[in-house]
Formats: sequence, structure tokens, C-alpha cells
Amino acid sequence: MTRQQMGLFVVAACVVIGAMAHAHGGGRQERSGSDRDRFVGAWRLAWMEAPGPDGKIVRVTNRTGTLMYTREGRTSVQIQFPPSESSLSNDYVLGGYEASFGTYEVNEQAQTITRHVEGSITRGLVGQSLTRAYQFADGRLTMRSVRPEERWSATWERY
Repeated sequence: MTRQQMGLFVVAACVVIGAMAHAHGGGRQERSGSDRDRFVGAWRLAWMEAPGPDGKIVRVTNRTGTLMYTREGRTSVQIQFPPSESSLSNDYVLGGYEASFGTYEVNEQAQTITRHVEGSITRGLVGQSLTRAYQFADGRLTMRSVRPEERWSATWERY
């Protein structure tokens, strides 16, 4: 293969790979289509915010997690808490781990997303509908409960 042919091959390969990445959601556009379309894909947990011991909201960055939404309306979430929180258990978390799956629907006018839980590590969530307020900003997705007694938020970034 000549040097010119090799150069043309590299350019063509880059064009094909770029087109494939864009077609599969690799393009990180801030606004493309409906909000429902913007949810679709895989997200990694960037940070959470929750009340500290004194009641003031603090940013927590030592948790890892994955959030996924499919175009067909399926969702799943998993969050691993650090070893220091391995005994944490509540309505959502069991032994320092949160995991659930189900379906979802988006209300763009209210800027809420509702997850209908089909399975969860904490069986008490099964059958519940969890509504979250959402905001897309700076390439991130921030979600918080619409229940005033739940004063937390989770901020996600695309993988």
C-alpha cells in the first residue's frame, strides 16, 4: 500500500468510526431531541449530595454507580457505597449497596422522571413508583426526590 493510499485509508476509517460513535450516542451534545431521548444511555455517578450530621447538605464523592436507560423504556441503577458505609441500610440501600430495575416514563412539562420498580435489593421498593425531578446542565444529569423529606441529589455523567 502506498503512503497516499494509507493516508486515505486512515481518513476513511476515522470518518466511519466517528459516524458510528455518533449514531450510537457517542456524540455528547447538550440538547438533542426530547428529554426522554437525552436520558437514553449509560451514566456514571459523579457525586451525591445529602444532609451531613449537622443537617447541612454536603457533597459525597466516594461512591460509585451506574445508571442506565434504554430507548424501550427500561432502567436500572446500582450504587456502591464505600467500606465505611457498608452497614448502611434504608429504604433504598442494603449493606452499603443500592440496586433496582424497572421501567420509566418522563414528564417533560414537570421535568420529572418516574421509575416503576420491578426488582430491588430492598424488596420494599418493588412495585413502587419513584418520581424524581431532573435537570440537564453542563453535560450532566442531576436528579433529586420530589419528596421534601428526602433531601438528597445524585449527579451523573455519561460514560
